[in-house]
Amino acid sequence: MSIPIALQLYSVRDDCAQDFFGTIAKVAAMGYAGVEFAGYHGASASDIRKVLDDLGLKVAGTHAGFNTLQDDAIDATIEFHQVLGCSNLIVPWLPSETRATPEACKETADKLNAIGEKLKPFGMRTGFHCHDADMHPLEGGKSAWDLLAQYTTSDFILQYDTANGMAGGADPVQPILNWPGRGISTHLKEWSGEHGAKVIGEGLIPWAKVFEACETVGGTEWYVVEHESYEGMTPLEAVDQCLKNLRAMGK
Repeated sequence: MSIPIALQLYSVRDDCAQDFFGTIAKVAAMGYAGVEFAGYHGASASDIRKVLDDLGLKVAGTHAGFNTLQDDAIDATIEFHQVLGCSNLIVPWLPSETRATPEACKETADKLNAIGEKLKPFGMRTGFHCHDADMHPLEGGKSAWDLLAQYTTSDFILQYDTANGMAGGADPVQPILNWPGRGISTHLKEWSGEHGAKVIGEGLIPWAKVFEACETVGGTEWYVVEHESYEGMTPLEAVDQCLKNLRAMGK
């Protein structure tokens, strides 16, 4: 079966801030199968769930701040996402000091594993979304990405981002191949020498190789489109073109 395509709503964050539900409806009309959240703009989980159900959209996941998964907040986070029907709670970013050395990566991975254990009884899992700095070699030669992968459990999601990987000097495909079955959710973002300036299919990412890695090794359940900057088009126009280009590639 083909892997469904979701949109990371950070791509259309200004539109969401103006009209959250209206923007989600426009995303559905484009043909996206799901969405990944990056904030909820004050809406309740039940109201969001109703809108998604009415539109036929699935929840690919959410970017949940590390602070929302700590002991003083995790119960509320779990309750919200149970109502929403969201099982993939991805940490979008970690402070540099938590991943600046191999020792820090090990300590952070232990904390992430503990979070994963708390989520497991609720059918949820956590993970980490890479940025360019996560791909840089640390002392000993391994990157924070590889160290966090090494020290987290096999059900911890490694959400690779194709553009962020290349921006950090990584091969656009190898980080997926290195950790079989961990790329449950993979971010598709074009790279042309600067973040997100080109829509998918119009830059340097070797998409056929990315798809092959995800579909044969990565264990990918969701492709998540992310687009962050724009050339002569609105954010909604850009993400619409991203999806059209993916469809033209047979996705």
